[in-house]
Amino acid sequence: MAKADVSGKSLTKSEIATTIAEEVGISKKQVIAVLEAQAKLAYKEAKNVYTIPGLGKLKLRDVPARKVRIPFGPDAGKEVMKKASKKVRFTVAKAAKDAILGVKK
Repeated sequence: MAKADVSGKSLTKSEIATTIAEEVGISKKQVIAVLEAQAKLAYKEAKNVYTIPGLGKLKLRDVPARKVRIPFGPDAGKEVMKKASKKVRFTVAKAAKDAILGVKK
C-alpha cells in the first residue's frame, strides 16, 4: 500500500490511485478513469460552482476593474487602471479543515 512520506512530499497520481484502489477494492485503471472524469467535469462546471463532497468548492470568480498604484520603476506612484479579470478559487470545506487541522475547542 502506498503511504504518504512524512518528509512532506506529496503523493503522485499513481500512489493516490493505488491507495484508493486497495481501499475500495477496484482496479487502479478504474480509479484513474474516475479521477480523470472528475477533473474533466470540474473544469467544465467551474464557471458555475463545482462541489467536491468532503473537500470543497471550485468556482470561477469575476474580479472587477480597479485602480492600482505602480510600486516601483520610473512611473512609481502613478495610478493606472487594471482591467477586469477572472480567477479560479477553491474553498476548502469545513469537514476537510476539521479533519486536517483538528476541531477547535
